[in-house]
Amino acid sequence: MDTDRRAKTAETLSLAIRPLREQDLPTADRLYRLAFGTFIGLPNPLLFSGDTAYIHTRWTADPTATFAAELNGELVGSNFVTNWGRVGFFGPLTVRPDLWERGIAKRLLEPTMDLFARWGTTHAGLFTFPQSPKHLGLYQRFGFWPRFLTAIMAKPVQPHGPVPSWTCYSAVSEPDRPACLQACRDLTETIYEGLTVEREIRAVEAQKLGETVLLGDNSQIVGIAVCHCGPGTEAGSGTCYIKFGAVRSGPHASAVFDQLLEACAALAAERGMARVVAGVNTGCQEAYQQLLARGFRTEIQGVAMQRPNESGYHRSGVYVLDNWR
Repeated sequence: MDTDRRAKTAETLSLAIRPLREQDLPTADRLYRLAFGTFIGLPNPLLFSGDTAYIHTRWTADPTATFAAELNGELVGSNFVTNWGRVGFFGPLTVRPDLWERGIAKRLLEPTMDLFARWGTTHAGLFTFPQSPKHLGLYQRFGFWPRFLTAIMAKPVQPHGPVPSWTCYSAVSEPDRPACLQACRDLTETIYEGLTVEREIRAVEAQKLGETVLLGDNSQIVGIAVCHCGPGTEAGSGTCYIKFGAVRSGPHASAVFDQLLEACAALAAERGMARVVAGVNTGCQEAYQQLLARGFRTEIQGVAMQRPNESGYHRSGVYVLDNWR
């Protein structure tokens, strides 16, 4: 074994994987920006992602679903895992650039897979760079396979049509919130058995990240959109970002989806946002085509990798906005 390989092996063996702690968050945020900014070739990698906030918000949503990689007492990587009921995904997974290809990402994925198993996750996924064989190869080793592209699309906020009647989760009274959350679960169950985004709804409300748009009433929700708005969220300045949106499956899904998009545009206008951003898996071909027809244009494109190698809810006839970033 040559000297360089021995050094890499020693590093991997001395690496500790542990829960990410609150005091780690500033360093984890810096490493996230440094790693992704370096990969895409920014002159100053630390400017990656601007004034968005992924690390703090995801840790706060569920500190027990985060992992840290520590080498010689120093934080060198992290991963964040998200539980949407029977659906789960992870990311951003970050490793300090000077330590790439040292097996650290693999070590972070091992407890991630264990966590999916404990949760009883039946469909897991991630968003990654389709042009990177190294990324694809790493995740394939853990049973994730690339399927359809995911487009991150944007559109300026502008009037488009009549604004439907809608409300916000924040306006639902405390006694009515359990019934409202159950109605949201009833909707997402029509898309995939066991899918629930209650974690996202609660996180947006608790952290004041934006708003959850609701179409319908507490007993029958027909459309939901969990939106982040402005700096210090996953949206960034001037942006209303639909982290998850969906309408009840059925013959009226297309029309309700259009209403949901209009309601999100109205929310963005109320909050003084300049544009709306949403991710859509192109396997949901009708939803993707409807965004194009409304003037949304792709800014970033990635690929969804899924475990098992099945479409899950990313399929024709399903109107969902998400991207697993």
